[in-house]
Amino acid sequence: MTQNTQAADSTPSHSHFYLAAWRWHFYAGIFVVPFLIILAVTGMMMMYIGLFDGRDGERITVPVPANAEVLSVSDQASAAAAQIPGSQVIEWLKGRGAESVSVFRLQGETGQTMVAVNPYTGDVVETWVRRQGWYDFADSIHSDLLLGVTGDRLLEIAAGLSIVLIVTGIYLWWPRGGGVSKVLFPDVRQKGRALWRSLHSSIGIWLSAILLLFLITGMAWTGIWGSKLMQAWNTFPAEKWNNVPLSDDTHASMNHDAASDVPWALEQTPMPASGSNQGVTGTVDGVPVNIDSISNLAAAIGFNARYRIAYPKGTTGVWTINQDTMSSDAEDPFSDRTVHVDQFTGKILASVGFADYSLAAKAMAVGIPLHMGLVGLWNLILNTIACLSVIFLCISGVVMWWIRRPKGAALRIVAPKTPEDLPHWRGAMILMLFLSLAFPLVGITLLTVLALDYLLVKRIPVLRKAIG
Repeated sequence: MTQNTQAADSTPSHSHFYLAAWRWHFYAGIFVVPFLIILAVTGMMMMYIGLFDGRDGERITVPVPANAEVLSVSDQASAAAAQIPGSQVIEWLKGRGAESVSVFRLQGETGQTMVAVNPYTGDVVETWVRRQGWYDFADSIHSDLLLGVTGDRLLEIAAGLSIVLIVTGIYLWWPRGGGVSKVLFPDVRQKGRALWRSLHSSIGIWLSAILLLFLITGMAWTGIWGSKLMQAWNTFPAEKWNNVPLSDDTHASMNHDAASDVPWALEQTPMPASGSNQGVTGTVDGVPVNIDSISNLAAAIGFNARYRIAYPKGTTGVWTINQDTMSSDAEDPFSDRTVHVDQFTGKILASVGFADYSLAAKAMAVGIPLHMGLVGLWNLILNTIACLSVIFLCISGVVMWWIRRPKGAALRIVAPKTPEDLPHWRGAMILMLFLSLAFPLVGITLLTVLALDYLLVKRIPVLRKAIG
């Protein structure tokens, strides 16, 4: 969201503050434009691949025979394991409906494979290497740009600077005597840069709230602000496991690479451990504790539609029954639930649902599926419009910068002028730093930019000319 110099200079007494906000808006935009376009494109890729093809085989269907009788889960698991000799079944994903396949995750010598099984015949319908599809390729770019920790940090900075972009953009375009309608609705009678500016500002104002939701929920997965601050302070407390033995592993150990299979609020919570007499009544007494009895328990305690059961890992591992909207198991975040069962006694060691989360964790449990477009068709449509709007804002910002360049400027950046009235400039600086300090990497980035801008750009003629 940029303004031309003439409009800025004609702004009344607050023009210096306005120019300072515009300069921050410009600098933030330079950094975030490529990242926002990448995130918008890969976000739409994931939503529509998930809609038409699915992430974990949830879209694969089979004919339902007359007088259909479903095979036991253990028989289906045996059929899946036979497909990959020497492999071990580590998770079962129940189908959503009668026509859905059962999907099993297998651990083999060379990695993990997903096997879709016809629940009525035991025939293997399809196999694929886990997390190697187009959805997962887009997810890896969306998560860390395929750069690992470096990509994660870059995206965290970009997301924080995007919040700066939103705040400065709202300030720049807040109606000043012209009425709200001039901001909310573009003036299509304009031409050239004025039309681009009107479209950019109106779409930016409408998009600001949902983009802020995207940014906050996306940053919840980042390595600094997400895991070290927000997630760490809003993790479900293991003390509520009723003093059952705890494992050295956390729930995050159930995830695989960039993909998350457990609720955000549980990732840093220690897993309960099997091998004690703790817990409450679970499977039926006298019945072996296996995938069949655990699936019967899941049905008895209210799990329905699509859910997943993870097999125990090692001698202290537990059976885990999980239904999570974030994993496309359901469209209702309030139904999210995780239950752990002792692998020896069949007793329920821990059960946590949406109602047990902290306020921030509840917000994330709702916000993340909204971010991913998983809460119904309306959510998919809204997110598609938002992603396309983000791309337009990025392109229109670049177009306005290009048109605004002075004649003969070539590829010079041409930033808005630095205000000469330093008290106002400092006021804008303090406001932006106060906002950014909530996000450590962004604070460091802005301090660096501020130092370069004030100590170098203003004082070195060559740099001052290059920047504008």
